[in-house]
Amino acid sequence: MSSPTIEVPKPETRPKLPEGWRWVRLGELVESAQPGFASGERSPAGVIQVRMNNVTTLGTLNWIEITRVPRPSKGLGKLLLQPGDVLFNNTNSVELVGKSALFQGHEEEVTFSNHFTRLRTLKHLLDPAYLTFWLVSQWQTKTFERICVRWIGQAAVQRNKLLTLELPLPPLETQRRIAAILTEQMGAVEKARKAAEDGLEAARKLAGAYIVASFRGPRVADWDRVPLADISTFLPAKSIASDGDTEVLAITTACLSELGFRPEGIKTARMWANDAREATVSPGEILIARSNTPELVGRVAVYPGGYPNLVASDLTIRIKATGADPAYLGAYLSSLYLSGYWKERAGGASGSMKKITRGQLQAEHIPLPDLETQRRTVAELNSKTEATKQLVRHLEAQLEAIRALPAAILRRAFSGEL
Repeated sequence: MSSPTIEVPKPETRPKLPEGWRWVRLGELVESAQPGFASGERSPAGVIQVRMNNVTTLGTLNWIEITRVPRPSKGLGKLLLQPGDVLFNNTNSVELVGKSALFQGHEEEVTFSNHFTRLRTLKHLLDPAYLTFWLVSQWQTKTFERICVRWIGQAAVQRNKLLTLELPLPPLETQRRIAAILTEQMGAVEKARKAAEDGLEAARKLAGAYIVASFRGPRVADWDRVPLADISTFLPAKSIASDGDTEVLAITTACLSELGFRPEGIKTARMWANDAREATVSPGEILIARSNTPELVGRVAVYPGGYPNLVASDLTIRIKATGADPAYLGAYLSSLYLSGYWKERAGGASGSMKKITRGQLQAEHIPLPDLETQRRTVAELNSKTEATKQLVRHLEAQLEAIRALPAAILRRAFSGEL
């Protein structure tokens, strides 16, 4: 477990603040920094307890999923939230630790888990909404990622490190003005993000509908069906090994999409050299998510090439088409995923992680017309989906730009440019 030192900017290296602003340690501006309490129990009649999933990365609380826990026999009063309290997520993954939210009230009593530190400000010095947005800005710039204590799968920001951080403090009325502007602007960003995400989901569903429709109807019903094992070879995939002797570029489920192979999902990992050689993929291979969530297990893409020495881990099933057109076979297998076929048939004891086996796939009967018809089917499908693919790329770029807006807005706010 490592514990990085806190890097408080020296006066000569700090950004210059507007007149009337000053740098102040957070600990000098809060009345209390109260940790929450742990509870593994649930109670339908219990008190609402804020959990990590209730806090967004934009400084707000999401009440879609509420957790209720038994009311503590004593000491609950000091653990109840009041309007104006700021919740700092002190323990989470490295990427999410430090996300924060402003509590603005609820019709019921609400408390918070031990994964949070409740900051109650000295309100004559520090506006809670201003503090919340400043904490969000620090999460955006990865301050908490730099100062957290890390261990396997988790990270924590210690209370003393949090309170030692310095924030730019304008007069109280300026704080309130900035917080009001940020509330309006961040709300607009969230609406734009939601609209872009909805549009992107609709475009992807349209492409998926085209794929599924290509393998339904009387024409397809007349085609012969052949076991997948008879028209393909299943290739080896090897385990990622953190202590492996070779750094590799590895395919993840994020690479697999019904709209094609997505290289942005490639990740750096390690494998043993012999395994890496066996697991190296070639153009035209069909890649299937062997183990994932019920929503993603069985997702498919055909690897187009272009990335030398790219490997597939054992979370991916590799198939080489030997008796069918690879693009046709990949499209048909993708239609199974898109129709929810594997969601119903994947095994696994865990409800959150499902698996399909090579044996299941090998026994799957594939509708197989002649090669000319296969290629014509693929060409017709490509002509239908091309415009949709362009729309998806446009919406993805738009969404990426929208997601970058909060960091830019907050940077301007805390340098006095609002």
